[in-house]
Amino acid sequence: MIPFNKPYFSGRELSYIEEVCHSDTMSGNGHFTKLCHGFFEKRYGFRKCLLTTSGTDALEMCAMLCELRPGDEVIVPSYTFVSSALAFLREGAVVRFADSGSEMPGITAETIAPLINERTRVICVVHYAGVACDMDAIMALAAQYGLLVVEDAAHAIDAYYKGKPLGSIGHLAAFSFHETKNISSGEGGMLVVNDERFVRRSEILWEKGTNRAEFYRGMVNKYGWCDMGSSFLPSEFNAAYLWAQLEQLDDIQGRRLHIWHRYDEALRGRLSHGIQVMMETPDYATNNAHMYYLVCPSLKERTSLMNYLKNHGVQTTFHYLPLHSSTYYKPRHDGRPLPECDRYGDCLVRLPLFYELTDKEIDEINALLLAY
Repeated sequence: MIPFNKPYFSGRELSYIEEVCHSDTMSGNGHFTKLCHGFFEKRYGFRKCLLTTSGTDALEMCAMLCELRPGDEVIVPSYTFVSSALAFLREGAVVRFADSGSEMPGITAETIAPLINERTRVICVVHYAGVACDMDAIMALAAQYGLLVVEDAAHAIDAYYKGKPLGSIGHLAAFSFHETKNISSGEGGMLVVNDERFVRRSEILWEKGTNRAEFYRGMVNKYGWCDMGSSFLPSEFNAAYLWAQLEQLDDIQGRRLHIWHRYDEALRGRLSHGIQVMMETPDYATNNAHMYYLVCPSLKERTSLMNYLKNHGVQTTFHYLPLHSSTYYKPRHDGRPLPECDRYGDCLVRLPLFYELTDKEIDEINALLLAY
């Protein structure tokens, strides 16, 4: 069976983890954490980076920094992972789900605008498959109504919008380093703060509500509990594993892009049964090869295709189940139909894409799809 995913392993992870075992700091915010923070801040120009134990934790920090009050509304895509909404619900906000665009699963200014009212405080955008939403249009909406923008950049490492790194455009951003992402620490994430007014509080939330970071910088002579927070920072073991992958980021990205284009050159415009390659990269965006997906004409056709590939030794998977129709949120949804989101929920299928996938295996998958 060709698996859907296999986490990348550079070979240096174990030696760096051993280095942590012999160091004075294992619990977090040590040598490897600082290396990772510095990498992202220098390479992408992020104002402030803080590693977290998951992308979910990073989103929860975003929601806390937004200082939401009960009844405040947050606009979130329905076609996303539950964490995108859950982070804001934990803060007492009301989530208003936006539909996907017709050409790509991400939300658009056109699907966002009708949901804005006097209670709206935040727009959370998800850069699905690492392809940017139209951020100029979304940021203009936010500026017009005085809203904060959170970028859920879980898929979006090393992806750009008009030359700007994704995660650097909104007021806040969250990345994921889950094992399914381009680079991984097993479980892990990162908060990005691009607005100066949130920098100090982000460190306090990160350190269990204390001003410990200021103490270590010599800014205060003792530290104590001064705000809400949690234990968001990961151990040095996680950071060491991530650092080994960051050192190889360009190599990882090069291989993933090769795989993506080998699929695309074989499949685009050549599939039958109404199956389409809908992975368009707008002129304003780049492709970071996070995933390669197809869109079938119906749920029945997708099930048939996935079973066919499984029977021939290829593991594929669908993706999100729309959050507005989930068991938990359906009773809370305002009843609006979200047809594009439902279409992707029923019809989208993802193909294997990981560093060790060989050209021979890609060609086998392509041949199976073309023969279907």
